[in-house]
Amino acid sequence: MENLYPAPATRAEVQLYSLGESAVVVQFGDAIKRHTHHEVQALSAYLDAHPFPGFVEYVPAFTTVTVYYNPLEITRSPEASPYESVAETLRHMLWQAVTEAEPSASHVIEVPVCYGGKFGPDLAFVASHAHLSPEEVVALHTQPEYLVYMIGFAPGFPYLGGMSEQLVVPRKDKPRLKVPAGSVGIAGKQTGVYSIQTPGGWQLIGRTPLNLFTPHGETPSLLKAGDYIRFVSITEREYERTQQHES
Repeated sequence: MENLYPAPATRAEVQLYSLGESAVVVQFGDAIKRHTHHEVQALSAYLDAHPFPGFVEYVPAFTTVTVYYNPLEITRSPEASPYESVAETLRHMLWQAVTEAEPSASHVIEVPVCYGGKFGPDLAFVASHAHLSPEEVVALHTQPEYLVYMIGFAPGFPYLGGMSEQLVVPRKDKPRLKVPAGSVGIAGKQTGVYSIQTPGGWQLIGRTPLNLFTPHGETPSLLKAGDYIRFVSITEREYERTQQHES
């Protein structure tokens, strides 16, 4: 691993290292924090605006941005490898990205959720584990504005930060083979929404009628990293009305 200069926001060491022959990982520490996320977003935005020759794509995560490149298209000196050339380019870009980034306006999306019953079969377990009533679980879950740290696991699946520590609960011992799209779950310190039907082991507490992923839509994913969401509790009848509107 190569050490870099301190990042302006955190003063923590940023590190670069190779991932195979055609990628560089930029790591902003190892703690999942909002200011780290903002640095990930800043570099991502800078790469969007200033792609370098040979750049292919980038993949943002909780604390890293993985930058993919075509080694055959990298401009370099005879003494430098493609990786060394890209790493040097990123050194210059990184400082500009985190110092010039402008705070983005918070985009808060309300996500309606019908909690419990057939939509949230594990709500009672979560309540029992947390020594709370189901109503208290719902109140705690709908209180924060959750930051979308990244999209992963499945297309459109948001990894969210900001859940109450009181709702921390283990994954299911035996994952379900089919979790319906829209299911809202909790696993460990994380809460998220299943964007498509998929196997999964999170504790399901509710379901949203919103379509988080529409593969043929102009913007397939409803959410993106950097968005904020707020869960809003709705009745089963409200769920059905919204679902009809979505379909």
